[in-house]
Amino acid sequence: MIKVGLIADTHNYLDPQVHEYFEECDEIWHAGDFGNIGIADELKEIAPLTGVYGNIDGQDIRKEYPLHQRFTRDGINIWMTHIGGTLGRYCIPIREEMENNPPDVFICGHSHILKIGRDQEKNRMLFINPGAAGKQGFQVYRTCVRFDISDGKFRNMEVINLGKLGE
Repeated sequence: MIKVGLIADTHNYLDPQVHEYFEECDEIWHAGDFGNIGIADELKEIAPLTGVYGNIDGQDIRKEYPLHQRFTRDGINIWMTHIGGTLGRYCIPIREEMENNPPDVFICGHSHILKIGRDQEKNRMLFINPGAAGKQGFQVYRTCVRFDISDGKFRNMEVINLGKLGE
C-alpha cells in the first residue's frame, strides 16, 4: 500500500498542518503553483515529492518540475498537470492526448475548486483537483487530499480542510 498526500496551489504558503496530515505519507504529489522552491523543499522533508509547475511558478520550480507528469503507481496510469480544466471539460491543449491516451487518473490544480469524480465518457477515469491549500484565491476553504493506493485502486480518499481562506 502507498499512502499519498495530494496538494496544489500553495502560492508561497505551506500551512503547518500539512506536516501533520502528510507525516505518514509515502509520497506527496503537488499539482502546481508552488510559489517558490522553498515549498517544494519543505514538502520533500516530509516525503518524496512528485510535482508539476503551475502558471505562477518561476524558473526555480520549472527547472525541477515539468509541465506534465505521466507515471504509474501499482499499475494505475496517472497524469498530473496544473491547468487541466474540469471533469468532462478539459483544456484545449490536452484534449487530444486525453482522447488518444486517457489515463486511469487525471490530477490537476489551477481552479482552486476541490473536485473529485469519475468521467463516465473516459472509461470512468478518476478526476481529482485537490483545491487550493494556499492563502491566495477566491476559494472559501483551503484544502488538500490524502488517499491510499493498493491492489490497483485509489482507496480511503480523504479531503482535508485546512481552514477558511483568510484564517
